[in-house]
Amino acid sequence: MKEGTNTDWYYEILKDGDKFIPYNSNSRYTLTPLRISYEDEYQCCGRLKTSRYSKCSKKIFLNVRDKPRAEVTAGTTTISVGGSVTLSCSVDNSAGWKYQWFRRTSHTSEYQLKTNDEQNRTISVSQGGIYRCRGERGDPAYYSDMSHEASINITFSNQVVATRQPDWPQIFSGEKITLTCEIQGGETTEWMCVWRHLGSIRPQISSKQFTFTVSELSSGDYQCQCKRRDDSYSSTKWSEAIRLSVSASKPRASLAADSSILPAGGSVTLTCSVDHSADWKFNWFRDGSVYPAAQLRNNNEPGGVIRVSQGGLYRCRGGRGEPVFYTEDSHDVTIEETPLNGVRVTLNPDWPVIYIGEMFTLRCEIQGGGSAEWEYEWRTSSSHKPPNQREFRADSASLSHSGDYKCKGRNKSSQYNSTQWSVTFKLTISDTEPRPVLSVSPSWLSPGSSVTLRCEVEHPSAGWRFYWYKAVPQPSSSFYNYELTLQTADHSYIVRGQTLTAGYVCRAGRGDVVYYTSYSEPKFVWSGDSHPAASLTASPDRELYSVSDSVSLSCGGNSTEWRLRRFTEQHLLSISGCGSLTGSWFELGSLQEGVAVFWCESGSGQFSNAVNITAQSFRSESWSFFVPFFIGLVCGILLLLFVLLLCFYRKIKDACCNRLNQILNIDRVSATQQSVNENETQVYSSLLHGDAAVYESIRVCGNTGSDAPADEHSNVTSHLNLKGCDKSREHESSDYINVHPESATGP
Repeated sequence: MKEGTNTDWYYEILKDGDKFIPYNSNSRYTLTPLRISYEDEYQCCGRLKTSRYSKCSKKIFLNVRDKPRAEVTAGTTTISVGGSVTLSCSVDNSAGWKYQWFRRTSHTSEYQLKTNDEQNRTISVSQGGIYRCRGERGDPAYYSDMSHEASINITFSNQVVATRQPDWPQIFSGEKITLTCEIQGGETTEWMCVWRHLGSIRPQISSKQFTFTVSELSSGDYQCQCKRRDDSYSSTKWSEAIRLSVSASKPRASLAADSSILPAGGSVTLTCSVDHSADWKFNWFRDGSVYPAAQLRNNNEPGGVIRVSQGGLYRCRGGRGEPVFYTEDSHDVTIEETPLNGVRVTLNPDWPVIYIGEMFTLRCEIQGGGSAEWEYEWRTSSSHKPPNQREFRADSASLSHSGDYKCKGRNKSSQYNSTQWSVTFKLTISDTEPRPVLSVSPSWLSPGSSVTLRCEVEHPSAGWRFYWYKAVPQPSSSFYNYELTLQTADHSYIVRGQTLTAGYVCRAGRGDVVYYTSYSEPKFVWSGDSHPAASLTASPDRELYSVSDSVSLSCGGNSTEWRLRRFTEQHLLSISGCGSLTGSWFELGSLQEGVAVFWCESGSGQFSNAVNITAQSFRSESWSFFVPFFIGLVCGILLLLFVLLLCFYRKIKDACCNRLNQILNIDRVSATQQSVNENETQVYSSLLHGDAAVYESIRVCGNTGSDAPADEHSNVTSHLNLKGCDKSREHESSDYINVHPESATGP
């Protein structure tokens, strides 16, 4: 009050015009704690103690709100290693706050952060975690409610690179390899890393390095991601994928000599190599008449080249890695020693076996003969005696060329200067046409894998070149056309990028005028991926069947003619369909126990996806046939009794019984006709081919549908339900034994 002093007055406080604090001598009054109900208009009034004079102040409005809650906001959480993330705390629509910060993780308790800034509105953190804050102001301190928890997950922007050691372009099953996750700019940080292979996290790996022994299943892409060892909320991005290509077959070393004849006092150079791979060191072996072979040299020749001055039977092998992974031993190479003026018969080309129709040359070699002119003499047990010349050439070998040959030389300048007879050389002409054996690996395609084709012939080092074909189904027949895709000097061929089911064939050829072997039997690689023009579905579709289950197979696509193939380890079944647009189908009422692969071949030459069907026998399922049989029998008897009673009741028993006999006769005729139709539409044939596999052929012709339009060829589906493939059939024609070689394109 302006008049007098504070002690001269009594004071009261009015709330919304009503007395709130009665007159008293205190000019100050504190509301604590504040309540929402205190929100209103207030004014104070004073009255002089010495008189009744009083006056009041202007009204003020007091706003009272609930306790405020702090709020946490975060800046970018993608930072480089060593960087920090900015966190901000605020209390809306108010001022004068200072802030406290708290952090915890999923496995540690919450604790308060210590900072140098008194206000602490904004802080920088280098660790991820679960953060929250609260505001503080006034004296005594008034605290806001804690903010909601903010989970801060930091992503490091540093580049992550996955590397492999050793970095070989081709890795073989059984070798050991180490993958390393490198974080550029984070070399001094301790990391825990995880590895991902083909989209799946590899368990029990928490190191930057991942060392393992590879197998065929190891092929594919690998990626890594790392977290700081002291902060599980801070991690890198996933690295770029690094791809491994693992070959399932163990490689074989290849040994070559610059000459198979060791001249007196001279040497021969041997070269050992392993195709399509690097970093090999080589072991060398020589044996004369003692087996096993004694090791000649150890891993001290990384170049794979040595010079030898002794005759013998040589071979080599490659080794690399730690522990050492060894290749298969090479084929043997024979180095023969010849004394001065020694005579020998050589064969060109130097192949172990010559086949009928091939061209060959026999030559009489005189070692150390110098520049002298020689006359030659031959002896042979064959019907073809060579002329007295150095060489005997046959443009087309026949069985009559087989036999023993030897020769000697006489110096033309001195009739007494002649060599001894050479050692007998045995020439073998074979009338058996060589037939290569084709193998494929893997049989089932998987993402990121390649297919290795291997064409094996007898005497693989005998100058063969190899021709690779794709098998294309012939329309309206059970044969294949062969389309040449490649020719190689190596007996193996890696197909990359194959994603659909396919068939392959190979053969070999050699010589200037090429002599060809017969074609190999077709081999198939299967894929679960469907071709746009051909697909195969199974109904019901499941991983495991009982041997008593019925399975329906449906070939679909833009063809009106289908052939279904079935393959097991000992059994191949071919079903050729010539059905109409409505298709034809069979039901496999009893499956063979084991695993079988099915696929379709269209009349337009396409392969469908393959379906793997596994059947097992279950003892409890033996009753599944008898239960419906007895139920049907009982129902039939009851129905027959009902009809007889009805006939008797109406006193027309004779007419009714005659009608019943007619119905039964019609049923018997229908059953007989159905059996005839089934016999006409299913022809089974089989052939036991050698002792390796049984090839069966089944031609199934459905109803052609005379009223179906002739030009409807697109989106046709043939349903093939297989019924009881019996292994005992052994007298039919083979799909492959009758393949026409002239249907192949190319060599």
